[in-house]
Amino acid sequence: MSSRIEQALARLADLTPRQIVSELDRYIVGQQDAKKAVAIALRNRWRRQRAPEPIRDEISPNNIILIGPTGVGKTEIARRLARLSGAPFVKVEASKFTEVGYVGRDVESMVRDLVESAIDMVRTEREGEIEDLAHERVTERLLDLLLPVPSDARVPTPTASPEGQGAAAGNVFVVSSTGAVQQEKEVDGAADRYQRTRDKLRHLLKDGQLESREVEVEVSQSASPMLDVMTPQGAPEGMESFSDMLKDMLPKRTKKRHVKVAEARRILLEQELDKLIDKDDLVTDALDRVEKMGIIFLDEVDKIAGARGETMGPDVSREGVQRDLLPIVEGSNVQTKHGMVKTDHVLFIAAGAFHVSKPSDLIPELQGRFPIRVELKPLTEADFVRIMTEPENALTKQYSALVAAEGAVLTFTDDGIAEIARLAALANVRMENIGARRLHTVMTTLLEEVLFTLPDPATTAVTVDRTMVQDRVKGVLEDEDLRKYIL
Repeated sequence: MSSRIEQALARLADLTPRQIVSELDRYIVGQQDAKKAVAIALRNRWRRQRAPEPIRDEISPNNIILIGPTGVGKTEIARRLARLSGAPFVKVEASKFTEVGYVGRDVESMVRDLVESAIDMVRTEREGEIEDLAHERVTERLLDLLLPVPSDARVPTPTASPEGQGAAAGNVFVVSSTGAVQQEKEVDGAADRYQRTRDKLRHLLKDGQLESREVEVEVSQSASPMLDVMTPQGAPEGMESFSDMLKDMLPKRTKKRHVKVAEARRILLEQELDKLIDKDDLVTDALDRVEKMGIIFLDEVDKIAGARGETMGPDVSREGVQRDLLPIVEGSNVQTKHGMVKTDHVLFIAAGAFHVSKPSDLIPELQGRFPIRVELKPLTEADFVRIMTEPENALTKQYSALVAAEGAVLTFTDDGIAEIARLAALANVRMENIGARRLHTVMTTLLEEVLFTLPDPATTAVTVDRTMVQDRVKGVLEDEDLRKYIL
């Protein structure tokens, strides 16, 4: 196992299942059963790597299927879990896949997306490690552009000019008292002057006083747009790799651009980072992380679960997608443009509302590959109150930050929060139950006038209490026509 994979897994060493649940509690209210299930699954990634070598490859991940209505936290749990673990993560919609032979994306594309996500993650880490060195190199290159080396400050080459012409140019011969002849170079004085000027420019550059100066930089031209025409939207997956191969075969062309120093710094930084990062090592590390730590969140899986035994209609394609998914979830080799990826130890987390269909409508083979089933509970009025007050990213805190940007203060009273929660729960009962997302629609309707009038010198503080909520929202909720379109 590479040292970088060891470092990535070391992050999980201090994350016990209890600590993982505690971290998830900071952003997600309730759903303790789902949190426990994903915490155990994440900890098992670390436990497997510490198992004896003979049994390690036999330990397969326990894939999870989250069952619950929309807006109860299924997607947020998986997203926070991936961010917490630092693992490659990708969220895909099962409904966009089609059976092989139909128009649409094939299921292997989610593994390719996971590889691209891992490459971006590893590249970001590597850039953080070498960022200081890259900035130093960029500074030197900017100084070279701002102050080219003059000809009289260059060190002369040791090769003599033809017939000795110019051999004594720029040189002074001094005879000492002992009769020894010493040669002094006048170029030393020019080099010293150049170095002093360069040092002054370096200080000005660091102070940001040269940002408006223009310099000439060399940038690589993008590949021919004809290659992009060859791979239209919805084309087969292999066409993208073929297009990339053609781009690599074509000679790299460059052009010169006159840009400000600020823009030149960004261009040169990208060039230096590309030079300093070993792309082959980066891809190898990314593929290794995908195989050992990758997480695929398969959302809307209930949309591919049709009635069993149907032989006509859309259910044919739905069952075909399930059969295509089966080998990937079981563990197979998927070819990507960066190399072969084994999915044996990739963790799959599926989620679906299952309003119309049931988990038992999935084909038995696929059901068996998701041994852990967790049912998430619908959110209540009390949950809405907690959602608006407890998480670090609570809606009340988000809107307070938006209003603070205009120089005003937004505060929510306890009875105001309770009324918002009551109206959101009531709207979910009277209309479609969309869970916590209903809070967004209620808050938008409630604060629409405030956000429209700001900035206003007369408005320095806004207090959201029960009376304000009832005045702004209750009328909309009681009017059936308005309710249908606004909430």
